[in-house]
Amino acid sequence: MFNRLLAFLFGLLALSSCAKPEPVHPALWLVEGPKGEQAWLFGTIHALPEKVDWRTPRVDAALGQADRLVLEVAAIEDDAGTARAFAALAQSPGQPPLATRVAPDLRDDLAEDLASGGIPPAQLDPYETWAAALMLQQALSRGDQSDAANGIDRAVARAWNGPIEEFEGAAAQLAIFDRLPEAAQRAMLNAVLREGETRTATLRELEQAWARGDMALIDRLTIEGFAGQPILLEALLVARNRAWTDRLETLLRSGARPFVAVGAAHLAGKDGLPAMLAARGWKVTRLQ
Repeated sequence: MFNRLLAFLFGLLALSSCAKPEPVHPALWLVEGPKGEQAWLFGTIHALPEKVDWRTPRVDAALGQADRLVLEVAAIEDDAGTARAFAALAQSPGQPPLATRVAPDLRDDLAEDLASGGIPPAQLDPYETWAAALMLQQALSRGDQSDAANGIDRAVARAWNGPIEEFEGAAAQLAIFDRLPEAAQRAMLNAVLREGETRTATLRELEQAWARGDMALIDRLTIEGFAGQPILLEALLVARNRAWTDRLETLLRSGARPFVAVGAAHLAGKDGLPAMLAARGWKVTRLQ
């Protein structure tokens, strides 16, 4: 569960594939204010096995009325820049062997997953625990056949001709992991290992929920994925959503009309952007 949430919440790492697009209907909201302010919230997914046809009439209408695109990372296709940001944060001296940083009952799983991902046993030892978890997650995701080139945030960026702004940027996203307490980093690594053989099946379930705009299911899966990990929930989801809500309010009050395209988990449930904006007095209407 946690492995798929990492892929859903952060569009940082990539693979490759292609196929005939299928129509999908991801969630879309209109945000309105008392002085005519408008914004649109569109749920994305950062990687998919195949290209999909996401441009419904309602989405096209929203894009036509917006004056700027807001993504989690504006330079979403700058994979080299993301790699440089990762390299700047990922290692620090004096790291203990990775096998000593996982729960004892998961050490065999770690050895198996390293082998499955084609990673030599000691290769991740110099990396901080969060970085090792992301690298292992990326290596294992190759078997999922998901491709960041098919990610909807990238597709929206390619379709957009106006200014693009960002909530965070790749370096700031990675810094969120880097600031996690070591215990939380180890919990993240343990969660990646525990997903085991269910990894691909559960990722497909989340992709299908996104494709039909099933926000109730996305909310439930997100809650389950963070169960027992309040520090990770706060750092990776809730705190980011609060910061993004602050930024959105600033944009709306400045007269901007942003089309906001972010991972759909950020739009789900009581801690999602629609709920946070509604709680602050904005009118939020589900369009799709």
